[in-house]
Amino acid sequence: MAEQWVPQAEGLHHLVELLKKSSSPVSEERQVAQQQIEQFQSIADYPCYLVYILTHGKGELETTRTVAALVLKNNARMLLKSPSPVVEYVKANVLESVRDPSSMIRTNSGTLIASLLALFEPQNWPQGLFYLVAALDSPDVGAREGAIDALDKLCQDFPRKLDVEIGGQRPLDYMIPKFIAMTSDSSPRIRQHALNAIAQFALIESQSFNANIDGFMACLFRCAGDSDPDVRRMVCTSLSILLRERSDKLVPEISNVASFMLYSMQDKDESVALEACEFWLTFAEDMDLVDALRPLLGNLVPALLQSMIYTEEDLAMLEADIDDTNVPDRDSDIRPQHYGAKSHGVGEGQSDTQPAFKSRDAGGAEEEEFEDYDYDDDDDEFVSEWNKRKCAAAALDVLAVRFGADCLATLLPLLKDRLWHQDWLIRESAVLALGAIAEGCMDPLEPHLPTILPYLCSQLQDPKPLLRSIACWSLGRYAHWCTVNIEQNQYFIPALEGLLHTVLDNNKKVQEAGCSALATLEEEAGPGLAPYLEPIVQNLVTAFSKYQHKNLLILYDAIGTLADSVGEALNRPACIEVLLPSLEQKWSALQDDDDDLIPLMECLSSVTVAAGPGFSPYAPAIFQRCLRIVHESLVRYQTFVQNPDLDEPEKSYLIVSLDLLSGLVQALGELLAPMITSSDPSFMTLLAASLQYPQPAVQQSAFALIGDLAIYCFSVLKPFLPSIMPDLISQISGEPRAEYVSVCNNAAWSIGEVAIRCGPVDPDFAQYVQPLLQSLVPILLHPKSPKSLTENAAVTIGRLGYIFPAVVAPHLDVFAEHWCQALGDIKDNAEKDSAFKGFCALILNNASGISKAFVPFCNATAKWQAPSLELNSMFQQIFSGFKSMLGENWEPQMAQVPEPTRSVIRQRYGV
Repeated sequence: MAEQWVPQAEGLHHLVELLKKSSSPVSEERQVAQQQIEQFQSIADYPCYLVYILTHGKGELETTRTVAALVLKNNARMLLKSPSPVVEYVKANVLESVRDPSSMIRTNSGTLIASLLALFEPQNWPQGLFYLVAALDSPDVGAREGAIDALDKLCQDFPRKLDVEIGGQRPLDYMIPKFIAMTSDSSPRIRQHALNAIAQFALIESQSFNANIDGFMACLFRCAGDSDPDVRRMVCTSLSILLRERSDKLVPEISNVASFMLYSMQDKDESVALEACEFWLTFAEDMDLVDALRPLLGNLVPALLQSMIYTEEDLAMLEADIDDTNVPDRDSDIRPQHYGAKSHGVGEGQSDTQPAFKSRDAGGAEEEEFEDYDYDDDDDEFVSEWNKRKCAAAALDVLAVRFGADCLATLLPLLKDRLWHQDWLIRESAVLALGAIAEGCMDPLEPHLPTILPYLCSQLQDPKPLLRSIACWSLGRYAHWCTVNIEQNQYFIPALEGLLHTVLDNNKKVQEAGCSALATLEEEAGPGLAPYLEPIVQNLVTAFSKYQHKNLLILYDAIGTLADSVGEALNRPACIEVLLPSLEQKWSALQDDDDDLIPLMECLSSVTVAAGPGFSPYAPAIFQRCLRIVHESLVRYQTFVQNPDLDEPEKSYLIVSLDLLSGLVQALGELLAPMITSSDPSFMTLLAASLQYPQPAVQQSAFALIGDLAIYCFSVLKPFLPSIMPDLISQISGEPRAEYVSVCNNAAWSIGEVAIRCGPVDPDFAQYVQPLLQSLVPILLHPKSPKSLTENAAVTIGRLGYIFPAVVAPHLDVFAEHWCQALGDIKDNAEKDSAFKGFCALILNNASGISKAFVPFCNATAKWQAPSLELNSMFQQIFSGFKSMLGENWEPQMAQVPEPTRSVIRQRYGV
């Protein structure tokens, strides 16, 4: 067929016309054409038509031929089911397209051919691979460029498919040396592709690459001075890959490499300079290379500082020297927002080793210290992509974490000159540097804080908006030092006043930075902000009338953070009579499907809890609207289930509505009961349906709402427990999928709250204890259970033991040691107290159950700072009982307990 197949003229003409229309600027014409093109997939030789148009349609527009290549590439998997003559025709004809005179055709053909080689596998289509390699020797530079372009794409996307034997030989054994030779080609495009292709095999530890690594390094050094910036950029990228993957080869050459990278950071081509800067970020992030990097600090730190200065091009694009507070935002100014569900855990709001029963996000690994700031946020929209300035600041951040005082010793003399420089751009870069080192150099910086913090506050009033903006961010990085011992802290008031002033700045960028930094200050200050609430609230409310769309979203976050930080202190007339009407006005102005409703509802979730009874006048309208949104969201999802061709409905409105309902429950407690019981549609029916919603974030918020009802409005929840408890128990698993960990957390937590409220007087709850133990105990015993889940399971087991000790006590020896280890390091709080009282009740019912876990129990007990009177009495009873029971064996038993735990137990309980 490769030789015999010819297209039908009418079909060919029709397809060509459709391909042309599929690129039409008229959206309706484009959509119709694309739909008709999809219908061609039912034609067996459809791929042949596409290849024919690509390779033989020389009289057609390049765009039409390009679309043919892209359509075939996007539908390549249909070839796996195509008749073999069709496949053979495609293979026999498509390769020639890399020799096409058109650069556009060669480039898109390369993408197609790389996809086909990956689809068929090189060992099953070696002719395709060998054809491309042979084309590298063509005297035609276009053919060489087409071939290397296709091979580079194949190496980038499917390197492991090439790292194989074909016919007893490894293609890479001759391909990599050939690529190395191609780095001397007269075409800079070929040189760039060759370097990039080789580097991919360092990432997979290819034996063929390792055999040629010395030749590769030699060609990198040779290409370091290439006249083409794309080649120089690729040299920098390759050296970064080698640093990460084969530092054993690169570190011995680090002196020469470092000189080249420092020089390249000043390259006139921004992309080269950025790649050189990335090299240092890669270097700094590798803990194993600290000793190799330390001698380079003296030259590196000044180079990074220089790279943090705005360029003239940056300033021209930013247009930052204007008062633009009255200029409406463009749609492109608004970044997509991501909203998580509430997660419950032990001791809300605690830190250190304390997990959080309630946080805003649905989990996720902790980041490294130096990754807590998004350097994408310190510039405007045009620079929202990664650039040299941001990369340099991030690298300095990492260096500060890695080297602390050594980094500061190099940087400080440079900053002293720059912070008071006449050129505001140099001052601005120095302020950025101060913020970048705040985390890593905090201890050695402490003696300099009396100079640094007043200086940063002074820069909040600089005439240049960009300097005011970066001063806000940097001051936020020092928020901890501004709030330590807040009543005696001389820096707090100037920092607070300065940031409140920037919140109302006439420049939108400064407003954004000021509002974000204020939120950071609020978090650090916590309840200590209470005496200053009135001016803060007044300031934030004034911002409502000043902010455009984008900054309103940040303002909502600052208000929510304030509420979370000060808690019930917000419930004073001078605050809520100013704040709540403004929020209600925004609430009423938005439709149920407005994207801005989501961050406003998140904000209100925090404000309702803090305002407590003070929120009562606004509760009925908020409650009814949340209920309506939940109902409509569930109906839309049911419609989607019945009609899968529809787009899946957005779940964020459902999540934040459930969270806001939780906030109302916490704020009003039993006062909300009449609204819940008389609701139409039924509140509890909608909640039960939300528990079944097949999205973890929705279930997470629904289970959180169950727990809040148990705590604050149990009378409403109790009649529905028989129907809800099976759902709660079914979600508890020792090995939940990652996305369901927070669902499992909230289910375990809510069961503990329900158990406490039911108490031993509720005989109906007793039936759930054994099934719960069968689910919760394996979580404690599983070595890979997430820490938060283990802690929640331990608390709930303890609470079950407190209510039904006779049922749980026989199992004590199975989980006692793991239980003590799970909760031993948790800070004192009410949840921990109730759990330990339950655990003590188990010991009092089954003393032998603790015999193998006596030392962990002592350790966990000694870590209590201030146990409640009831718990302390139970500890006393247990230790006195053990001493009496063991008699002369008591001292040998205590000898197994390490110091200082042993001394704490003896001193507290006289044993």
